[in-house]
Amino acid sequence: MPNSFLNKRVLFNLMVVGLLSKVATLRVFAREKFEITPEQYYILSLLIASGPLYQRQICEQSYKDRPNMTRLINILEKQGLVKRVSDINKRKVYKIHVTEEGQRVYYNIKPHMISLRDEAVKNISIHDIENCIRVLDQMRDNLEIHAKLQI
Repeated sequence: MPNSFLNKRVLFNLMVVGLLSKVATLRVFAREKFEITPEQYYILSLLIASGPLYQRQICEQSYKDRPNMTRLINILEKQGLVKRVSDINKRKVYKIHVTEEGQRVYYNIKPHMISLRDEAVKNISIHDIENCIRVLDQMRDNLEIHAKLQI
């Protein structure tokens, strides 16, 4: 088992990389004057990758609680980027669908996000990236049990 100094460095570096990633993303969104936030973009990306999802599924995949997700979906719906479609089998349960306008906004932003991701991993070998992903996945699995949200 790694010593506590290494554990401290790992968690600190993860926190710093997360913060820098967030700041860089916010700057791209501000510079390009995108009409949505990075959080809202992430919801669109989940929906485009997976197809329509229930709000609970979006909460689970994004690690957001229900009140925040309701607020984000309400904003996206008001902008015409997503729509709620009633579930045939259940009353008051909706699947969230991306609209054509939502797809347009997503695909307009996507090249900027790919460019930022490419910048983040430049000068890092594919092998190191694959190992990093494997380690981060294991760390996520180790910590998920301690961070269960009430969704």
